[in-house]
Amino acid sequence: MEIIQQLKKLGFNEYESKSYTTLVQNGTSTAYQVSKISGIPRARIYDTLESLVEKGIVLKEEFEKSMVYSPLPVEIFLQKTLEEWKKTFRTIDMGLRELEIKQQNSTDNKVYTIKNQSTILNYCKELINKAEKRIVISFWSDMYELLENELKQIDNHVKIQGITFHVDSLLTGLEKHRITSYTESADSDHWFILSIDSKEMIYGPSLKEREIAYYTDDPIHIRLLEDYIWHDVLVNRLVKQSDENLEQWISSGRNQFFIED
Repeated sequence: MEIIQQLKKLGFNEYESKSYTTLVQNGTSTAYQVSKISGIPRARIYDTLESLVEKGIVLKEEFEKSMVYSPLPVEIFLQKTLEEWKKTFRTIDMGLRELEIKQQNSTDNKVYTIKNQSTILNYCKELINKAEKRIVISFWSDMYELLENELKQIDNHVKIQGITFHVDSLLTGLEKHRITSYTESADSDHWFILSIDSKEMIYGPSLKEREIAYYTDDPIHIRLLEDYIWHDVLVNRLVKQSDENLEQWISSGRNQFFIED
């Protein structure tokens, strides 16, 4: 039952979740009735109901010399749960941010791995929103489309630079990479790079190929990859302005440099 799994996420164990939902569905009941309907062993039902009584989720009263149990009305239960969740969230939020500030003040630079597409995208969006002066990117169309809205929202007060692949509608400051045999090759790597203020960076392969990325605040790491993007922009501009056919020369040089075993 899906509701049982969701209640467990709120901190209730399985027996507590089954007891409360049984009472909501059937109304005031004895412990025996709750046990019979829910399938909770009779040896556990009393402890379970008492636990819910202590949490204020179940009401207990004597009726005709027997103890009966009633569920806290759903509306009140939901409001109580929401308020407790908000309080817990605020406590966690303050505690974690304090720890993060202490860690950020450390002189040690970091490089760590991030997995899962939604987590990677959330990291990227967080970095974009943190940017104060400058963002440098190297995006293929798939990554650009996923983050285009965030980039547009800060384009009026943050300088966005870099290069894109197969993107037609570009923000000012971005360069469109020319079409080459390499960009059209099925073997080409669709890496993405996102750097903010030359302080933090996240990069990785296409999320369609592998849901993994790397975060770093190491200045040498960031300088190298920003320099890589600049060289890509520079070569792209030189080739476009040249009257000579340089694509074959570039392709040949690339093949000689990246020799495959």
